[in-house]
Amino acid sequence: MKVAFLVAPEGAEQVELTEPWQAVIDAGGNPSLLSTGSGEVQAFNHLEPADTFPVDRQVADAAVEDYDALVLPGGVANPDFLRADENAVAFVRGFFDAGKPVAVICHGPWTLIEADVVRGRKITSWPSLRTDLRNAGANWVDEQVVVCTGGPNTLVSSRKPDDLKAFNQAFLKEFSAVAA
Repeated sequence: MKVAFLVAPEGAEQVELTEPWQAVIDAGGNPSLLSTGSGEVQAFNHLEPADTFPVDRQVADAAVEDYDALVLPGGVANPDFLRADENAVAFVRGFFDAGKPVAVICHGPWTLIEADVVRGRKITSWPSLRTDLRNAGANWVDEQVVVCTGGPNTLVSSRKPDDLKAFNQAFLKEFSAVAA
């Protein structure tokens, strides 16, 4: 199971990157860190800079066909930067077009809104995205984890870092079914 993790050069919530990453490794998968820039990404603990992580590939040079699934960590700034990058938005949209599973947490759905892939989908997120998601045509709910199969692919979403255990279990179950 090869899983792309897409983050901006700065602003990803560290725990929303590292815990799902480790979950993929623990499940025998191969995570790959993609970003809109090269070198390293600066993760954050809320609004404070945390650790840096090496980028495996720039999203402009990545192909959806090279991955089984996609994880979009949150953080307030991270998805805001991603949704402004045409290559990142096209890459995300490509997973939906290809019918490949996507997992998103916290503020991550902002990138999905920009990719115009939430219309008619059931999804959860950080509560402040509720109106944005509803305006984009999504059915927003306040639940720990949502697995939506009512579209071209499976979409797994969660609200916040406190939901990570349930998020990891849900997306690994869905990703494993596709990679099998």
